[in-house]
Amino acid sequence: MKFAIALFAPPHAPSSRRALRFAQAALAGGHQIVRLFFYQDAVHNASSNVVSAQDELDTPAEWRELVHQQQLDGVVCIAAALRRGILNEQEAQRYGRSAGNLEAPWELSGLGQLHEAAQTADRLICFGGP
Repeated sequence: MKFAIALFAPPHAPSSRRALRFAQAALAGGHQIVRLFFYQDAVHNASSNVVSAQDELDTPAEWRELVHQQQLDGVVCIAAALRRGILNEQEAQRYGRSAGNLEAPWELSGLGQLHEAAQTADRLICFGGP
């Protein structure tokens, strides 16, 4: 089965961990993830500046490792990211900011990527939605 996963929750929310575990279990079960799409406060999961407490799961690092190791399509909504100060180097330069905090393997893109993923996948699974 081909899944698209949309995450709406910040790193410290239980639904972020649930989405991560679902993605790991789906891949371990031989399923495919056509796209991960981070929207609203979930864009913080892609920030390279999030620091988790020592006794907590480092959800952003886990997401980054999963996307990198599995070569997944990890997309961060550009509008939601910019509103929350999540910028790659190109956007940081464009808006005159001193540094970016979004690095590979993440890609900034628009909501059209979520729509396309929903059309391509067998199932769109949403975590932490409104």
